[in-house]
Amino acid sequence: MIIEPLWSVEEHDRALDRLAARENFPVAARLLPGRHRADLRAVYGFARLVDDIGDEAPREQRAKLLGLVDDDLDRVFAGRTPNLPQLRRLARTVHAHRMPEAPFRDLVRANRQDQVVHRYETFDELRGYCALSAAPVGRVVLHLFHAYRPALVAASDDVCTALQVIEHCQDAGQDYRDGRVYLPGEDLRRFGCAEEDLARPTTPTRLRGVLALEAGRAAELLDRGAPPLMAGLTGWARIAVAGYVAGGRAALSALARGRYDVLARRLRPRHAALPAGWAHTLREGRR
Repeated sequence: MIIEPLWSVEEHDRALDRLAARENFPVAARLLPGRHRADLRAVYGFARLVDDIGDEAPREQRAKLLGLVDDDLDRVFAGRTPNLPQLRRLARTVHAHRMPEAPFRDLVRANRQDQVVHRYETFDELRGYCALSAAPVGRVVLHLFHAYRPALVAASDDVCTALQVIEHCQDAGQDYRDGRVYLPGEDLRRFGCAEEDLARPTTPTRLRGVLALEAGRAAELLDRGAPPLMAGLTGWARIAVAGYVAGGRAALSALARGRYDVLARRLRPRHAALPAGWAHTLREGRR
C-alpha cells in the first residue's frame, strides 16, 4: 500500500476492504450496529496506516512518516484538527468515547521498534513486542464498547498476543523477505533451524516444529484469556470479541490442517467455518 499524507479517505476505504478480506477475524462485522462498525473501522484504519508505514513505505521515509502520525496524535488529543484523513476519522471516535492516548502511541512505538529490532531471542521478548503491537488494540476495543475494566485487561492482552503470534506464524516467510524474523532465535536453534530455512519453497520439517511450538503457545494464551474475557463482556462487545477469538482459533486449525507448511501456500481460515466458531465462543463465554 502506498502511504501518502493526503491519501483520500475513499482510497483508504478501498484498501481497507481488500486487507480486511485477508484477516483471520472479521473486522467491524456486518451484524454489529453501524456506530460500532464505524468506530472499529476507524481504529483498524489507523492501525493499518501505521503498519503500512512501518512495512511498506521507503525505508528512508518511515521515521518521518511515523513522525507525521505522532504529530497528528498530538493534534487529536489536544482537540485540534489532524492533517491526515485517517487521523481525522479516528479523532471522531477518540472524542466520542473519551479514549486514552497511550494505546495509539504504543502502536506507533511498535513500528518504530520494527525499524531497528529485527530479531527476538526468546518468546518472552516477543511477548514484550506484542505488548506494543497487539495488546493496545484490545484495550482500544474495550474502550470503544465502554467495557474497559482492569480485571479484563490481562485477559485481553493474552488474546491479542495470541492473535499476533498466530499471524507471525502464518507470515513467517514474508516477514523473512522483509528482513524480520519473529520466530524466537532460541527456538529456531533448538529445532536445528537456520534462518535460511525461511527462504525455502516448502517448509522443512524442523521449521514446522518451531511453528507448531509457537502456535501451541498462542493456543494456550487464547485458552487462558478468552474465557474470563468473554465472561466479563456483555452485549455487542461480547459479540465482537467472540469473532476475534473464533478467528484466532480458526487460524490455528488452518495451520494444523496445512501441517504448518506456511512457505508453500497461505494457510488461512475458511471463512465459511467462522460463524460456527463464533457461536461456539459465545456459548463458551456463558459457562
